[in-house]
Amino acid sequence: MARIAGVDLPNEKRIEIGLTYIFGIGRSTSNKILEKAGVDINKKVKDLTDQDVIKLRDIIRDNYMIEGDLRKERTMNIKRLMEIGCYRGLRHRIGLPVRGQSTHSNARTRKGPRSSRVGRK
Repeated sequence: MARIAGVDLPNEKRIEIGLTYIFGIGRSTSNKILEKAGVDINKKVKDLTDQDVIKLRDIIRDNYMIEGDLRKERTMNIKRLMEIGCYRGLRHRIGLPVRGQSTHSNARTRKGPRSSRVGRK
């Protein structure tokens, strides 16, 4: 079982898909990483050699922000918006959609479950 960036990659999946289990790596980034490392996209994770795993680990560590560092940076960006009091920060603070979506009839995910309505039995 290959372990990259603290994540165990599933053995039965192709390496192209297996790399997407790492937070911050999607399909296109996965393909770029595999191209740089010279690893076949269709190879299964269990078929990787130790050299392949080391190459992938080095490329990811040197060129991409992933897992904990990425989560921390995203959180800090949101906190910064809230601290400076910009419109997006205020929307984050009160738990409403940030990117201009309508809230009249939708946005239940951000707003939470409906509060008790009068006349409901």
